[in-house]
Amino acid sequence: MFKTLLVLAGIGQIALAISSLAIPGLLGWRQEIATLRPLTRAVFWTYAGYIFGIHLWFGIMSIVAAGPLAAGGLLPTFVTGFIALYWAVRVVGQFAWYDRAVAADRLLFRLAEVAYVALFVALTLIYAAVATQGLWR
Repeated sequence: MFKTLLVLAGIGQIALAISSLAIPGLLGWRQEIATLRPLTRAVFWTYAGYIFGIHLWFGIMSIVAAGPLAAGGLLPTFVTGFIALYWAVRVVGQFAWYDRAVAADRLLFRLAEVAYVALFVALTLIYAAVATQGLWR
C-alpha cells in the first residue's frame, strides 16, 4: 500500500511542478519583480528554480524509488520524514504567510488554492505515514 501511495505522491508532485510553470504568468511576476535590483531579481528566480527542481525531484524519487522508500530503514525514514516536514511547513505557510487576497477575486485562483492545499495536505500525510511505519521496521 505504501509503495502505491508513494507513486501517487510522486505523480502529484510532478503535476504540481508542471502546473507551477503557469504561476509566474498568472501572478504577473515579471512586472512585479521588474522594480527589484538585478541581484535580488536573480536570487528570486534562483529560488523559484530550486523549488521547481525540488518538487520535480521529490516526484521522480517517489516514483522510481517507491519500493526502497516504503521498505523503511534509517535513510528512507529520514528522506520521507523530511519530505513530510517540507509539505507540512508549506501547508502552514499557505495560511500563515501568504496573502491570499488575490484568490478572493478570481474563481480559478480559489479553485487552484483548494486543489494545491489538498495536495499539500495529502503529501504531508502520505510521507508522514511512510516515515512513521519506517520507524518500526
